[in-house]
Amino acid sequence: MSPRRFVLIDRDGTLNVERDYLSDPAGLELIPGAAEGLRLLRQLGFGLAVITNQSGIARGYFTPKDLDSIHARLAELLKYEEITLDGVYICPHGPDDDCDCRKPLPGLALQAAAELGFDPSQAFVIGDKAVDVDLGRAVGAKTILVRTGYGKGYEGKCQPDHVADDLLAAARWIALQVKGGDGI
Repeated sequence: MSPRRFVLIDRDGTLNVERDYLSDPAGLELIPGAAEGLRLLRQLGFGLAVITNQSGIARGYFTPKDLDSIHARLAELLKYEEITLDGVYICPHGPDDDCDCRKPLPGLALQAAAELGFDPSQAFVIGDKAVDVDLGRAVGAKTILVRTGYGKGYEGKCQPDHVADDLLAAARWIALQVKGGDGI
């Protein structure tokens, strides 16, 4: 049996409504259609992992404990939709810190691949910023820019394999890719 394929998903602006430096779990709100998109990906047999830059920790806007509470709330919202994530991978560093995990660098994607047992070059990466597209390119994955969050502002400024209105539309495009064009 071949290894399971994965979709790596940005969090803010892709999965949940973009709120600059979200620090309160009560402010976490799924983007309409996001849960349905994740459900479709699961039905297609994909593993799901979130890859997220959270420089608010380095900037002192929130603590790692605050972030844990936000991710517990995310898990709760997804559980209500009968969806689970295989992993959440976080870069807590600022843009000027010397790390290999901050997107667009491939550190978190490679860590996820090693821990979850998948080939990142066979993955899809979905996000609303150029750093998400660049991360996907760095590991040889197919990339999808969504127009939610900051996505509309990045159209024409990066080269994704596909541009989709939202996570659900991205999942439908992935379905077309894996099913040879016969759709959902």
